[in-house]
Amino acid sequence: MVKQKVESGLYNNSSEVIREALRLLNERDRENQWLQREAAIGFAQLEAGEVHLVHSKEELLALAKGDE
Repeated sequence: MVKQKVESGLYNNSSEVIREALRLLNERDRENQWLQREAAIGFAQLEAGEVHLVHSKEELLALAKGDE
């Protein structure tokens, strides 16, 4: 796969391909860590009864905008 990327002309050499792959992997790992933290917060709020039931798309949008 690395060879194919270099041969495609998008990268000058295999080191560039590997650096880009590692950068993307690191970015994905950070996003996954953020998602795990946010999910843990959400589940804790749910267990504590800190919920707001939403019954429509409009209600959700209003909540997201801070109108409620």
